[in-house]
Amino acid sequence: MDRRSLADRFALFAECLLVGVWLLLAALPLVTALPAFAAACGHLRRHLAAERAGWREFAAEWATAVRTGWRFSLLWWAALALLAFDLRVASSGVLPGGPVAVAVGAVAAVAALAVVVTGLRTAALWRPGADWARTGRAAIRRAWRADPGGSLLLAGGPAVTAVAAWMLPPLIAPALGCLAACAVAVERRHGHP
Repeated sequence: MDRRSLADRFALFAECLLVGVWLLLAALPLVTALPAFAAACGHLRRHLAAERAGWREFAAEWATAVRTGWRFSLLWWAALALLAFDLRVASSGVLPGGPVAVAVGAVAAVAALAVVVTGLRTAALWRPGADWARTGRAAIRRAWRADPGGSLLLAGGPAVTAVAAWMLPPLIAPALGCLAACAVAVERRHGHP
């Protein structure tokens, strides 16, 4: 491996760590989680394209994403809350028909993971000036028809991020940056810059 290649890889890893911190701070209000993820993916795309990729560009893209995407993000959180409620009720034991309730819980868990992956793929696909609803429809087609393998790859990302945060809470920031890099890589592997 030549030194230049190693330096480029390390620089990308450093950008992942940095953008993870920015992503965590930008997503603290929760309703800005998907716009923050979109800005993080945009930052990493700019870095990979050797374009200017600094704090100001991240903040500008985040502001644009929040202005246009807060409703989409709120809808995403509502879907996750509904599925979490379904999962909680199904696992509580108050529903009749034991095995059926377990099946309902399993379906709710898979649906929640599908909503997470679709939201992440939507944010990774979004570009400034794009409509979030149209981008969401394109992400659904790409996630479950054109590239289900990429969705499976991305499904492991939130699990790894959760385990990293559970093991050592300060690792949540770099893990989020790596999750953004994972989303960018999934989109780029089929020639989608």
